[in-house]
Amino acid sequence: MKIIAWLKPECGWSMGVRAIMKKYELEYEDRDMINNAANYQEMVEKSGQTLSPCVEVDGHMLADVSGEEVEEYLVEKKFVERKNEETDVPTDQACQGH
Repeated sequence: MKIIAWLKPECGWSMGVRAIMKKYELEYEDRDMINNAANYQEMVEKSGQTLSPCVEVDGHMLADVSGEEVEEYLVEKKFVERKNEETDVPTDQACQGH
């Protein structure tokens, strides 16, 4: 499984996606879309919108998603088996201009 995530360095939603990747011990490419204009442009082109996080799983784009939404997709598509352990997903996932 190939996972690419366009994330902000400091953002509750982005940290939530990272927490899910850690929870399931998934390897993924973390593309900084704030400090790298090329990464931001690539995210916009691939997702068709400007909001983040965006996560691509084996070519399927999940646009403007939370960590919980990524987890639901991975479980539903049987990429992972649900783990009931807690994550360090921030309780306040809002961030400006996500």
